This record gives sequence, structure tokens and C-alpha cells, in this order.
Amino acid sequence: MKREDLQFLPISINVTNKKILLIGGGKVATHKGTIMARILDQQVTVVAPEFTEEIRKLPFNFIAKEYEKSDLVGFFLVYVCTGNHELNAQIKADAEALGILTSVCDSPFLCDFVSPAIHNEGHVTISVGTNGRDAFQSVAIRNQITALIQDGKIII
Repeated sequence: MKREDLQFLPISINVTNKKILLIGGGKVATHKGTIMARILDQQVTVVAPEFTEEIRKLPFNFIAKEYEKSDLVGFFLVYVCTGNHELNAQIKADAEALGILTSVCDSPFLCDFVSPAIHNEGHVTISVGTNGRDAFQSVAIRNQITALIQDGKIII
């Protein structure tokens, strides 16, 4: 299967009172966590042996340890950002066996879902996705849309 064959259905998932797990504590996990923190709060748990100073500033729960399959139990969604491709694939397989939707950063082939570029203002959320093909393009388009919005209204 080629990257252009991947198909993602754009949906908004209700994560109210749902537990979300972020595995990894490095640069990529920090970036993903920073994006998540704009919308989510204490319902996110981060598991990694070490954490960047920046990720530690986010309003999440932190568990400093190596990943184990049992870490997945009870979570609704999992974001995998370890930087270790073999470990990422193992975590994806473990999560799939437990029926947990998983996004493996930088590996759309392993993802059950991908995160779009998001603009959130009040009760309006605008998201732009590229089916996991080009995050930079989706961010650029999102930024163009954001420039057209002020106080939840289009300003053309």
C-alpha cells in the first residue's frame, strides 16, 4: 500500500471524560502534547522514561517509566511518539489487540487516526487534514483560514 492509498474519515470524537495516553517524552511528544493541551487537560497521561522541560509544563499527568503493554489498559485513545520505530510498532500492535484507537506520530501506515491542523475558537473548531500525507500543507491552509476569522466570524 502506498501513502496516497490511505483513507481517513474526518470526524470529531467526543473525548469528554475519556482517558488519553501519550507515550513518549521527547521533542515530537512535546509538540503533540502542546497541540493537545489547547483542547484537553488532566485527562491526558504521558508515559516515558524521561520528559522535556517543555512537556512537563503541560497540564497532564506524568508517569516516568519504560513502556509496558499494561500501560494501555483503560485508555480510549493512544498517541505514540517515542522516536523508536520498532517500539512504536509494538505499541500499535498492543493497542490494536486491546481495541484502542492509536495514532503513531510520523507513521501514517500504523495510524487508526491522524490529527489535523486545528483552529479552535469558542465552540467552533476548524480542522484541515491531508490524510497523513503533508502536515506542513495542512498547517499552512489552517493558518490561511485562521487569518480570515475574528471572534468566530469570517472577516473578508
